[in-house]
Amino acid sequence: MSLAANLSSKWISVSEPFPHVLHVEIGRKPVNAFSVELWTEYGALLDRITLEGRDVRALVLSSALPKLFTAGIDIADLGSGHPAPDPARQSLSTYHHLKTFQHAIGAPERCHFPVIAAVHGLVVGLGIDIISACDVRYAAEGTQFTIKEVDVGLAADIGTLAYLPKITANHSLMRELAYTSRLFDAREAERLGLLSAVVPGGREGVVRVALDLAEVIAQKSPVAVSGTKRILAHARDHSVAENLEYTATWNAGALQTNDIPESLRAAKARETPRFAPLRGAKL
Repeated sequence: MSLAANLSSKWISVSEPFPHVLHVEIGRKPVNAFSVELWTEYGALLDRITLEGRDVRALVLSSALPKLFTAGIDIADLGSGHPAPDPARQSLSTYHHLKTFQHAIGAPERCHFPVIAAVHGLVVGLGIDIISACDVRYAAEGTQFTIKEVDVGLAADIGTLAYLPKITANHSLMRELAYTSRLFDAREAERLGLLSAVVPGGREGVVRVALDLAEVIAQKSPVAVSGTKRILAHARDHSVAENLEYTATWNAGALQTNDIPESLRAAKARETPRFAPLRGAKL
């Protein structure tokens, strides 16, 4: 059975282009505006893949629409909640809504496998929140980005302002972009440090490069890759000494893996190594 079986839904298509690689395509016409239903569906999908123990070793996230990645949040959806009877209760309701929203968009960090974003066209507002939570980001030539939130009277609150200071050393440019909401192109995003590379061509070109990377990663030890992801995330938020302690604790168990002798055996035999899934499937 395909790893993608029964994962596609109303606005999200999931396929398995290579063994152990999933391609998740978002397709809510006309502009991939994220309603509550869509961002809830998105976060639940990524969590489900991990919780079900599917043997996924890399995932590519892209838009199914030909002209853009996403226009951001669905503005029409913002006022759909029920008003609370007083400001204190309204504030508490808004707090819980934002925390749920942040949790959904932060789902790539909870995946035990790398998530690779392949973007094209426009990446507006929430689109930057989404890709900032991913492990690797590629963009097609001609892609344009904007941290749009200040233009609608708010500070970006779903991930951009939390991730970008960790992603980039160029705080001057980052703050300029966040304060002004001006458009910036893929080359400037690469200079910011948001992207690994700018890929020639449009949607098809950037998706192909991302899938090729995912195929390479999927051939590595899942114990090694998942451990690397977890240790890198810890290093981002802790001191060197704290991370070294964490790494020693982590690898005290992880070094017992059968993936090490299998890697050595395959290298000696000049074969592709065969690694067991990280977890037993719960399908």
